[in-house]
Amino acid sequence: MTTPVLYLSHGAPPLADDATWTRQLANWSAELTRPRAILVVSAHWEEAPLTIGATTTVPLVYDFWGFPDRYYQVKYASPGAPELAAKVRRLLHSAQTPVHDAPDRGLDHGAYVPLVEMYPDADIPVLQISMPSLDPRELFDLGRKLAPLRDEGVLIIGSGFFTHNLSAMSRTEDAPPAWSSEFDQWGAEVLRDGDVDALLDFQRKAPAAEIAHPKIEHFAPLFVSLGASTDEGRGRTVIDGFWHGLAKRSLQFA
Repeated sequence: MTTPVLYLSHGAPPLADDATWTRQLANWSAELTRPRAILVVSAHWEEAPLTIGATTTVPLVYDFWGFPDRYYQVKYASPGAPELAAKVRRLLHSAQTPVHDAPDRGLDHGAYVPLVEMYPDADIPVLQISMPSLDPRELFDLGRKLAPLRDEGVLIIGSGFFTHNLSAMSRTEDAPPAWSSEFDQWGAEVLRDGDVDALLDFQRKAPAAEIAHPKIEHFAPLFVSLGASTDEGRGRTVIDGFWHGLAKRSLQFA
């Protein structure tokens, strides 16, 4: 059975304090067949050429500032994934895609924050790779190259945030701002219809795109997930709603 592909909105470290969101992530993973390994593409690692993170258990990357000390005490000592790294290298080398290694680079919060909730035992090998570009079509092609891993029980996760503008986010949980809800509704509709071309051209096609994503790194992992899917880009929404005005829509692709 082919493992599905996910795109999830990963939240900031205080996600751990949100009882609803953490329950949603835990329930989601409980519905999935246990993967043999997990491959994560996070909004928080851009590096060219494509770089493979640590294949042994190394310290996490606490790539955030100004939070209480307890968020820097979180541990997620998942096993390394050297076999998965070797498979990624073979797939990308055969596609003439250059690959580098960063053996000391641990999982960043785009990877471990949701995984702590989804697989809290940290007993599944996890590998993180960088985004070598923010170009939607290049990332879509990367997903296509990685898709064969799904037949080997690898869960591919694109981790970002469906809308992401920290300077315009709400400080309360009142109704989300129009720019966020309009972009989120547009995204839900084009994903329901499998309109990959519109998604790849979202900066021109989506309402309020410049406000929803002033920099596109949090939407970009979606393109890897789209490329790795086999269902013509039709994503099933598993989690929706808003967190301080940001859309936390998260999707599963066949």
